[in-house]
Amino acid sequence: MKQDHTAAVGYLPEERPSFFKLLLYAIQQVIVMFPATVTVALVTGFQVSTTIFASGLATLCFILITGRKIPLYYGSSFAYLTAIASMCAAEGFEKVDGVLPVEAIQYAQFGIIMSGLVSIAAGLLVRFFGKKAVETILPASITGPVAMIIGLTLAGNALSDAIPNVAEATAENSAWVIVSFVTLLSTILYSKYLKGFLGQLPLLLGVLTGCLLAGIFSAAGIANLFREVPAAALEASVWRLGDGSVFAVPAFSLPKVSWSAVVAIMPIAIATIPESTAHMYQLDIYVNDVARRKGKKMRYSLTDMLDRNLIGDGICDMISGVIGGPAGTNYGENISTMAITRVFSVPVLAAAAIIAMVISFFTPLIRIIYGIPLAVIGGLEIYLFGAIAAQGIAIMIEKKVDMFSSRNIAVIASIMIIGIGGNYAFGGNIPLFGIQIPCIAGAAIFGILLNLLLGIGERRQKSESAAK
Repeated sequence: MKQDHTAAVGYLPEERPSFFKLLLYAIQQVIVMFPATVTVALVTGFQVSTTIFASGLATLCFILITGRKIPLYYGSSFAYLTAIASMCAAEGFEKVDGVLPVEAIQYAQFGIIMSGLVSIAAGLLVRFFGKKAVETILPASITGPVAMIIGLTLAGNALSDAIPNVAEATAENSAWVIVSFVTLLSTILYSKYLKGFLGQLPLLLGVLTGCLLAGIFSAAGIANLFREVPAAALEASVWRLGDGSVFAVPAFSLPKVSWSAVVAIMPIAIATIPESTAHMYQLDIYVNDVARRKGKKMRYSLTDMLDRNLIGDGICDMISGVIGGPAGTNYGENISTMAITRVFSVPVLAAAAIIAMVISFFTPLIRIIYGIPLAVIGGLEIYLFGAIAAQGIAIMIEKKVDMFSSRNIAVIASIMIIGIGGNYAFGGNIPLFGIQIPCIAGAAIFGILLNLLLGIGERRQKSESAAK
């Protein structure tokens, strides 16, 4: 049987690696999505196992909704953190051992389900009025900077995970920093110098390298950097086998009607639309690059499927909300992984979704994934979050954004400063007229409105020039 040497270049969305390679690529994608998805669950107080299961189920549904053509992984979104917290504060709910009461989660579920309607409406707008309508509202001068601030506003998270915030150095703190640095450097070196199959697994190999070093520090008695799953994250399961140490069904719950939850949560979906649109432009650029390297031509354009992407996002929010998972979006971390490895295979993401769902039922698997040292995650995040920001630059280069245009400079500058400044000055939410507005959503909305406003004069000038 003739070997396909073009596989070393990468995999296009419809291509399927061999079973062993597919499994390793999928595990790599799971490791990449896991930190953010679990962090959202821990911060909001949602159940960890339910959140993991929801991400896998929603990803599988997204793949089917989009005709198995769009390689995206659906995970929990940070954009909804404050909205859920404010809803719980208004209703008087508090976390117990890090987990919200079931009734609080059920109310939030209703708001999450309703928020899905926003993305679906945006998708239908694209379907009936064409991609041009969205490109008018969301040109590359907006989607590029939005992609950049998504990565840059997470820079603090990456560094705080990679470097402990302590006044004096100890053996444990020093080991933490060393593991983070080794994870980062080894991942970068793997991605640059490894070729062929191993060259498509730099993040997985980087994590293994970091964990190996952490294991050496632990065995030597210097520092134990491995983590434990919070007890409350496992105690609320629907059903457990024995004490639940091996098998436990995630804590599924059904939504309860709450219009206050709708008011708090539903508007946040607006922020995920430019984010999701930016991700599609990122994918289109990198997938077409792999196609060129392989001497092939894509049978379809990913940007032409923007309507399916947005509708899929909305339906996935509803699916996650129905079973008790947080609201989400397609993940920039996973896109960065695909861009670095050039593995854009949809079957790989489907396998990753199935693995995530399996992990959610088996307590030892949750412990293994959750136990990855935060130092390792931090080292990986520096690379991944930086890659998300770099892809925003790639969007503007690919779409030939005129950087000498006063209109483009004004839009890009406003988005960057509002997005990044809002994160560092106000912790991610800008207090405006008594309302807490997520900085990414605020930056995107301001950028959209400013671009449309500045475009009025340009359209008038073009009309007058055409009439002469």
